[in-house]
Amino acid sequence: MTRILVVEDEPGIALGLEDDLKMEGYDVEVARDGITASRRARETTFDLILLDLMLPGKDGLEVCRELRRAGLRTPILMLTAKAQEAEKVLGLEIGADDYVTKPFGARELRARIKALLRRASDGAEPGSYSFGDVEVDFLRGELRREGRAVEMTPIEFKLMGLFIRSRGRVLSRERLIEGVWGADTYASDRVVDNHIANLRKKIEPDPANPRYLRNLRGLGYRFDG
Repeated sequence: MTRILVVEDEPGIALGLEDDLKMEGYDVEVARDGITASRRARETTFDLILLDLMLPGKDGLEVCRELRRAGLRTPILMLTAKAQEAEKVLGLEIGADDYVTKPFGARELRARIKALLRRASDGAEPGSYSFGDVEVDFLRGELRREGRAVEMTPIEFKLMGLFIRSRGRVLSRERLIEGVWGADTYASDRVVDNHIANLRKKIEPDPANPRYLRNLRGLGYRFDG
């Protein structure tokens, strides 16, 4: 279930947002001040944050800036009662993904939420992803197997992220080189194969008979996790 953190200090608005989003099928948690919001956003995985601009403790801009500096990539939709262009621009510049100005309609808010969630699922890793006995934690930059951290090279971790974002799709070696090493690199197909062989040793129950990272002869690789 998609998890949303609603950060709003006005009880009536917070309750209305919570009820409406729950009716849409979202799992909703409410924080009523900036300090709590910053802490909860970093210690729990949410799929989206609705962040009011005017908050006690820390305002929305400070919370947004703090979360982005901490490396949190969760989509942030800013809620503001201010119509001034400066606040909207500043929010976007420090890392907010979109904003709505109060008063806003429920249909508009739902549409913006769905758009942000769709963009996030198309272009970014989730906070974490699990398959088999493996968990990939993108926020910590860590892969764990049976709960124990596995040593990974930066290239292996980037490969894992690209495969997870593209799960179920065939990726050619050229696409892997472009997505992990960069289009201007001199990495060869053999380099790709060697890194995938090493990655299999870390995620596959039987690396010789891979279950997750499959080779499609003449096409490339597909992740079926």
